[in-house]
Amino acid sequence: MGSNSLIWLFFSFSGRVSRWVYFLASLLVGIAQVFPYYRFLLVPEGSEAAATWSTIFMVVLIASLWPHVALSVKRLHDFNREGLFAVALFIPILSIVTFFVLCFFPGDKDANRFGTVTNAPK
Repeated sequence: MGSNSLIWLFFSFSGRVSRWVYFLASLLVGIAQVFPYYRFLLVPEGSEAAATWSTIFMVVLIASLWPHVALSVKRLHDFNREGLFAVALFIPILSIVTFFVLCFFPGDKDANRFGTVTNAPK
């Protein structure tokens, strides 16, 4: 997988992705989010290191919103649904259900209006 493929996967809204690609890419984004939080928990409360790690955590959390939404939009495209339904990922409780639906239910087997194959741009 080349760098253009990774840029498409994490930053583009065109095309479709399969459930396994969605799950693994979401896992990678989740690890990127959790690591700074883990480091924050290891340092003494109120220390300069705690302030640094909490800032890094917030920056990573905000920066990871775009890739998370881009992945979800492409996964919704695999169901032949508009990407606007990705808003459900920002609603507590519903976001967990939505994530599991996107991970476990298969998308369209055939071509749809968002692409002819999965895991490729339109």
